[in-house]
Amino acid sequence: MTEAHLPLTDFIEYPQDEMLERAKSNYQNVKRRHSIRKFSDRPVPQAIIEQCILAAGTAPNGANHQPWHFVAISNPEVKAQIREQAEAIEQAFYAGRGGEEWLDNLKPLGTNASKPYLETAPWLIAVFTKKRSEDNGEQKQNYYVHESVGIATGFLLQALHNAGLGTLTHTPKPMSFLSKVCGRDNDNERPYMLIVAGYPDENAMVPQHALDKKSLPEISDFID
Repeated sequence: MTEAHLPLTDFIEYPQDEMLERAKSNYQNVKRRHSIRKFSDRPVPQAIIEQCILAAGTAPNGANHQPWHFVAISNPEVKAQIREQAEAIEQAFYAGRGGEEWLDNLKPLGTNASKPYLETAPWLIAVFTKKRSEDNGEQKQNYYVHESVGIATGFLLQALHNAGLGTLTHTPKPMSFLSKVCGRDNDNERPYMLIVAGYPDENAMVPQHALDKKSLPEISDFID
């Protein structure tokens, strides 16, 4: 059976000089995205978060099974639970479980086990991977799950930044507590990442070390 295909009608081709300017503009825009750890408690309308999640849902993925689920949390009590459990895990990590080399590499960023932003920021978005998807009542195996969810998470971060919000990726390990807190405790889903989103606090800072990005020759090769 041949699957239906539709003509590509929404691609926009730009003159090459405009393409270059758009590429430069996008780079300048995305350069302003920083991981921050001081958030304002100013509210952010849910409609904004919804549009950003929709953008994440357009990411390319294996067999178009879209193996992700996003749980957006603004409830203060739930955020307090997440902070309590995340900090307990982080305390063990910074007490030595992370290993000497990892902890030394984190020192320039000034991170520690205290995570007040998990309560202060108006939104936490827990990202989950899914091993299987349901299609018309039928369970189907998902493919390239981590790659697909990683791309979708990148789309989400870009969308949140483009909307004018500050962000932080948070990956406490283990993250299994998120499954219970978010009501996703099943054998099909696993927590992948926690994204903190909101307005930066007026005293938000960016570590100098975090601004040290590798140059184009360091991260790429071009084969003509």
